[in-house]
Amino acid sequence: MCGMARESSLTDEEQPVLLLHPHWKTLIRPILIAVLVVAVVLVAEVIPSGALTRAAIGVVAVLVLMVLLIVPLLRWRTTTYELTTKRLRTRYGIVTRRGRDIPLTRINDVSFEKGLLDRLLGAGRLVVESAGEHGQIVLTDIPHVEYVQATLFRLVEDEQRRLERDQRNQP
Repeated sequence: MCGMARESSLTDEEQPVLLLHPHWKTLIRPILIAVLVVAVVLVAEVIPSGALTRAAIGVVAVLVLMVLLIVPLLRWRTTTYELTTKRLRTRYGIVTRRGRDIPLTRINDVSFEKGLLDRLLGAGRLVVESAGEHGQIVLTDIPHVEYVQATLFRLVEDEQRRLERDQRNQP
């Protein structure tokens, strides 16, 4: 569920807690479409036709598979959600990388939603309310969403307690 590699963009006091990709269920549709494309190509290959037609069908099938299977796979692989002891980080994008960091001190509420399929597969939607200009961030297809929600809530509480302790200890 989590892989921890020390990244240079973390501060000295910051430790990684969870590193997640979207749930594997996001790949179900592309895989089913790929199977359908392969089945259509196999049927087309059985029908008598010229070598040029068969080659054209093969080339089109490879291009369709690349677009319908490789792009979603890359999107899944390059999307990460990371919880650290100081912030929630999101990173996504294949060619153009985008990211958002929310300090734990700005998080007001953390909730989750799980539909029937999500409950069966162990995924869900995480909704994070934060103080600031963007307000709310919704992370879809989070694996083990209840555990992630509880962990994030615990980290927020720990950070708030630490800040309160620091304020009391100041002269």
